[in-house]
Amino acid sequence: MTGRHLCRPCHNREKAKGLGKYICQRCHLVIEEQPLMFKSDAYHPDHFSCTHCRKELTAEARELKGALYCLPCHDKMGVPICGACRRPIEGRVVNALGKQWHVEHFVCAKCEKPFLGHRHYEKKGLAYCETHYNQLFGDVCYSCSHVIEGDVVSALNKAWCVNCFSCSTCNSKLTLKNKFVEFDMKPVCKRCYEKFPLELKKRLKKLSELAACKASPKPVSLNST
Repeated sequence: MTGRHLCRPCHNREKAKGLGKYICQRCHLVIEEQPLMFKSDAYHPDHFSCTHCRKELTAEARELKGALYCLPCHDKMGVPICGACRRPIEGRVVNALGKQWHVEHFVCAKCEKPFLGHRHYEKKGLAYCETHYNQLFGDVCYSCSHVIEGDVVSALNKAWCVNCFSCSTCNSKLTLKNKFVEFDMKPVCKRCYEKFPLELKKRLKKLSELAACKASPKPVSLNST
């Protein structure tokens, strides 16, 4: 430290480094005795106390913006606690399953990927993404995105609620007995289809024929010997 001008905190850090000791996070002085460690930070034992009420803290201390608080004082500040990591949430809060979560900690119970604002599905106190809810518990309606609790309409390689399966143009209810065509991955009733421009109908018919060809097995020719 010879020839260098240091402020007191930097001087103390250099001194502690040279002695192989720690600096107290509360008073910023060298800790001569055995330090009290909390989340990789060192404290004088008598300085590990609540910033607000000064009561001695335990391992359940809460940290907020670099300051430590006991649970009662922390709760009075109205800071939400993440249901996953049990740490304070200082930014955006996700409210779900009767708890509050960091955005990155609210994840699917199966694949553990964060929802990041996407829809989740709840079952027995746990949250699932659409894919794994489908795999584990049932179908999700393509139209309303809700879990189908009654009968399922299977059409256009998708699942629909009975009340949601309708013409995407006029909203008239459809059943599997009705004639309909697929347009933009949604059903269109025969009446609305007839009103489509001729070129559009030709294109839809061609696409339908191509899909049918791909779906039907190719005949196998047997050569006689």
